[in-house]
Amino acid sequence: MSTFEFLLQGIGIAMQPMNLLYALVGVTLGTAVGVLPGIGPALTVALLLPVTYRLDPAGSLIMFAGIYYGGMYGGSTTSILLNTPGESASIVTALEGNKMARKGRGGPALATAAIGSFVAGLIATIGLAFIAPFVVKVALVFGPREYFALMVLAFVTVSSAFGDSTLRGLTSLFIGFALAIVGIDQLTGQARMSFGVPDLLDGIEVTTLAVALFAIGETLYIAAQGATGPDKVEAVKGSVWMTKQDWSRSWKPWLRGTLIGFPIGAMPAGGAEIGTFLSYATEKRLTKHPEEFGHGAIEGVAGPEAANNASAAGTLVPLLTLGLPTTATAAIMLAGFQQYGLQPGPLLFATNPQLVWGLIASLLIANFMLLVLNLPLVGLWVKLLTIPKPWLYAGILLFATLGTIGANPSVFELGMLLGFGLLGYIMRILGYPIAPVVVGLILGPLAEQQLRRALAISQGDPSVLFTSPIAAVLLTIAALALIVPLILRARGRGQVLSQLAASED
Repeated sequence: MSTFEFLLQGIGIAMQPMNLLYALVGVTLGTAVGVLPGIGPALTVALLLPVTYRLDPAGSLIMFAGIYYGGMYGGSTTSILLNTPGESASIVTALEGNKMARKGRGGPALATAAIGSFVAGLIATIGLAFIAPFVVKVALVFGPREYFALMVLAFVTVSSAFGDSTLRGLTSLFIGFALAIVGIDQLTGQARMSFGVPDLLDGIEVTTLAVALFAIGETLYIAAQGATGPDKVEAVKGSVWMTKQDWSRSWKPWLRGTLIGFPIGAMPAGGAEIGTFLSYATEKRLTKHPEEFGHGAIEGVAGPEAANNASAAGTLVPLLTLGLPTTATAAIMLAGFQQYGLQPGPLLFATNPQLVWGLIASLLIANFMLLVLNLPLVGLWVKLLTIPKPWLYAGILLFATLGTIGANPSVFELGMLLGFGLLGYIMRILGYPIAPVVVGLILGPLAEQQLRRALAISQGDPSVLFTSPIAAVLLTIAALALIVPLILRARGRGQVLSQLAASED
């Protein structure tokens, strides 16, 4: 079957009444949560993981994808009206969007963000549908050596992409590896690091870890900060609709933002933040109104928001085709796949095409839903900003606990939820990224399995990893991705020290 036929089949699956309901719930929840400051789509999907444990896999994953898309858009509302990004990828939107809101042009800023998200999401989802099969064809020739090398590259890039320090990212990743060791060895059947506790023989539950690190850890961190002054919400003044000039200044940034965001999101070391900054820099360079940048230029909202949503679709390319997450939300979605015994990758397209293409097609539908929801309901989303933080985070804590009990009614599981929540809180205080821990727990056993298979085939000869051209190239790229930033950082420090010494002389 061709890509068109698969996509049409997927649209038929996505248009089923229950799947439409899941998509609607997803985009509504995603937008609502994206609007709330400090709560991103990763936390929302983590909270819903235990709740959806007994639901239909296709419907649950469609809902998660809707949350992802909705959360990426919802973050723009707080950026524009509150100057507080609900998601890290919305930081750039705050630069110009909040200036527009302060001038009484919050409506057009929200409108260009909504329409730009729709245009970018639509084009990028179609791009996902046509690029994914080609990536799958390449991935199908991978053996144990190539898969292990690919995962090493993923580990390095994930450690570099999350957080400010590669070393801290790697430390978080190795915490995930340590947790992944717990349980029964997949190849030998021997118990490892279970300490005689029967509950640990099945290993650490990814769901419990994700909910604890993202929800419990975040709640404890916010609670520890104490009471803060109320944020000033900028009211939406005048019409929400854009003028003819706003349209003429927005449509090119929408397209440019899509072209920048999608490929960056699809890279193993991608992520929405890079694309939004590049889009903003591009619009600033190409604009015919440079005097408005820094004072409320509509191009500075249109381009980054398009790049933001295009990267969300791009992120699903490595996730669905190779099983590699490049964002925190993608890491939690990977846990969602594993919750149903599914492993994203090239074989998933062959063994469960209905689920994959139904998920891709549902993203097209979710885009239309987002446009219909976000333009008329701006007033409702603004009211969500007035929810007191103590109520909000107390609700998250309660929901996380009840969800974990529902998925696994065990006192020991609740103890692990609290223990990992404290770990997440400590990591936040010390500035260590959270997502690499989840990635290490999920992909660590798979990397170990592929490495041991490769060594078994070669009778223990480690040089077999470098005899495959693909594996050798991937490992070389991984080594460069690890070493080059360290060298550049060391050079930068050296130049700063030399300048200080020169100034003292």
